[in-house]
Amino acid sequence: MLYPIHWFRPWPLTLCCLLLLQMPAAAAPQFREDFQTWTNITANGSFGLVDPSFSRFRFWLEGQGRFGNDSTTLSQGILRPGLGYALTDTASLWLGYAVIPTMEPFSSVDFNENRIWQQLLWTPSTPFGPITSRTRFEQRFTRAPDVSYRFRQMVRMAYPLDFAPGFMLVGWEELFLNVNSTGAITAGFDQNRVFAGIGYAIDENIRTEVGYMNQYIYRDTTEDLMTHVFSLGLFLNY
Repeated sequence: MLYPIHWFRPWPLTLCCLLLLQMPAAAAPQFREDFQTWTNITANGSFGLVDPSFSRFRFWLEGQGRFGNDSTTLSQGILRPGLGYALTDTASLWLGYAVIPTMEPFSSVDFNENRIWQQLLWTPSTPFGPITSRTRFEQRFTRAPDVSYRFRQMVRMAYPLDFAPGFMLVGWEELFLNVNSTGAITAGFDQNRVFAGIGYAIDENIRTEVGYMNQYIYRDTTEDLMTHVFSLGLFLNY
């Protein structure tokens, strides 16, 4: 059967085409990416090694080297000492200082950041392995005219592998929030880090970890930064 030509109405097809032309193209990611290598050595322990009466007092000494621009240059370093007090066998309070030289790609201008930090460390045991909750508060002295206050919360879990003694699956996430705004830092979300890797306990005091970390940094005046990090860590606990 032949239909009259006026039955063909092209306007629905035309309207759809016009709507598609008005739709914005898929936005390109508004962040810069970089492959980095981070190294970390952290030692913490009890002053009971010196005198049993000081067994509740603890020390923390951490050093990091972060290599950016596709792991070709030193982009950030950290020296972070601290003192702590064990409230219980699983909870401790800490106070410390840190100096952080910072370069590209974290900053377009080289500068040294100084920090004072406090933290609550809680390490309960579970049927699935030890969990670590680290709540840290920082006062950051940067190039900004005012002191920046930042809150950090990390949750970490290590799952022992029964078929491979000493080995464990390690995963953690840490959220960073800026509490106030300064000349260069905006209050709100600062960054997030997620790590997945393998740990190995050489003995009861020495542990190594290797894995991948994804870091996403929000930047108010320029494009955000996402880093893909090959992470190497050595941890000494006494």
